[in-house]
Amino acid sequence: MLGRTIPRDENALPSAAHGADLGQLPDWDLTDLYPAPDAPELADDMAALRKDCCQFARDYEGRLASLDGPKMLECIERYQRIDTLGGRLMSYAGLRYYQNTTDGERAKFLGDLQDQITEHTTKLVFFSLEFNRIADDRYAEVFADPAGPGRYKPVFDRMRAMRPYQLSDELERFLHDNSVVGAAAWNRLFDETTAGLTFDVEGEEMGIEATLNLLTDHDRAKREAGAHALAKVFGKNIKLFARVHNTLAKEKAIEDKWRKMPTSQTARHLSNHVEPEVVEALRNAVTAAYPRLSHRYYRLKAKWLGLDKLQVWDRNAPLPNETPRLIPWADARATVLDAYAGFSPKLADLAEPFFDKGWIDAGVKPGKAPGAFAHPTVTTVHPYVLLNYLGKPRDVMTLAHELGHGVHQRLASAQGELLASTPLTLAETASVFGEMLTFRALLAKTTDPAQRKALLAGKVEDMINTVVRQIAFYDFECKLHAARAEGELTPDDINALWMSVQGESLGDAFEFMPGYETFWTYVPHFVHSPFYVYAYAFGDGLVNALYAAYEDGLPDFQDKYFALLAAGGSQHHKDLLAPFGLDASDPAFWDKGLSMIEGFIDELEAMEA
Repeated sequence: MLGRTIPRDENALPSAAHGADLGQLPDWDLTDLYPAPDAPELADDMAALRKDCCQFARDYEGRLASLDGPKMLECIERYQRIDTLGGRLMSYAGLRYYQNTTDGERAKFLGDLQDQITEHTTKLVFFSLEFNRIADDRYAEVFADPAGPGRYKPVFDRMRAMRPYQLSDELERFLHDNSVVGAAAWNRLFDETTAGLTFDVEGEEMGIEATLNLLTDHDRAKREAGAHALAKVFGKNIKLFARVHNTLAKEKAIEDKWRKMPTSQTARHLSNHVEPEVVEALRNAVTAAYPRLSHRYYRLKAKWLGLDKLQVWDRNAPLPNETPRLIPWADARATVLDAYAGFSPKLADLAEPFFDKGWIDAGVKPGKAPGAFAHPTVTTVHPYVLLNYLGKPRDVMTLAHELGHGVHQRLASAQGELLASTPLTLAETASVFGEMLTFRALLAKTTDPAQRKALLAGKVEDMINTVVRQIAFYDFECKLHAARAEGELTPDDINALWMSVQGESLGDAFEFMPGYETFWTYVPHFVHSPFYVYAYAFGDGLVNALYAAYEDGLPDFQDKYFALLAAGGSQHHKDLLAPFGLDASDPAFWDKGLSMIEGFIDELEAMEA
């Protein structure tokens, strides 16, 4: 997808380790996209984009239904080249911006480029609208032609799923033109505000990453100080964040009403090419498992910490007997690549160039986008990975996660721009699988009981953050959008919705400090990609089931796995999972994945016996 992959969980994000010697952390080399913002190559590509969009509209507007198979193939391939050109330009501007979101020049460059591309590509709005008006029998005939565009049919099947919700050509053009001052503008306001926040922690001024990092500190007093500092600043800025959420939710509701979308989640399900009942089965399986997973685990953790009740700053605290350690970058690289190679040398070979060719930006820097993501850019270049690496064990897992995305994107790139993009339901497969490989490799080497316990506990917490917490996020979004449909929401209204899912998902082991009700304010998922979050739980459950098939010795598993990744968005999840004997539409499928988390908790409980 041409856009950032949003970080998984706010408390799992890495942040600034003051003065830590982690070795030489790599920076991005963006010259594979363009040499510089003022490079003639960039200006030439912008001019070519404008020319190609105009010529494409002149050649095809009003004529799509008349094209035979070979002519339709030519048309689609021309459209794909335009898509690649625009994607390359926006990727460069976006990545420069993410390196320093508080730099006015970078923000202006991104905004100006976005304006130009939006203006040029407005001429292409007709394409999807007119394509969706082609009669079904004619559509089937053209795509059945052996010399036609048959391989692209999955793309256009997904496009035509939007037919019932399509507006008039004039309204669609208006929405396209208006996008730069609509959601995109509010997204930038959110990003720049969040990146610019500072927190006073016992007299030391910190950015959001460094303050979040305190929530995983061994010193409970530091964790508490960090939590209170976060709550204080979020509280001061809550009116702005409430305005962002109110506006975006209302804008979405208006567009959904005009499109006659049956629910606020429908657009996300369509873009993910997943049936609503599959998502509902996932959601119901996870919420039903709250008592067996998070509630049980956090009661166990309270016992380990010697507490009657956990506070929010204890949720991701290290275990008392866990030795604090920082992992140098070179060791993190070796750990992940060795784990990947243990599964298949091919997987490690695909990941290695990220380290050697300037495809990773790892260090914490002022104004840098928080969290971690893998940006696929375009299929004619390569992905880039952003981290905020601090040397904590969880940061190594984040590296394994984002490299999984990068490998997936590299393999899928052979499909071409239109088919490479993987629906979000499958986009987390390689990332979560990469984490699992790394965790299993570390666990296999660990013989010390205390270290094994710490490793298992860390993995359980990551899985709870990925499954339980993200489904709680999804429920919060569902409640937020439903409540906004009834009218403007005050900050207190949104706070109450947030707390209604926190107690349910985390359980009776927790007390919630005053101020925690504001912690929804900075979660980027809700702003950038409404209802995105269930994809993380989908990916974790899917990978747990895949890994079980791998451990059971499914024949040719590696070949089948690489074929799944290389398929990109060219097949439906049902077809891609069939070679593994898996079916996500079966409600029992999700229970299989959740049982792996239960098994880890069982092992932790057995250590207490």
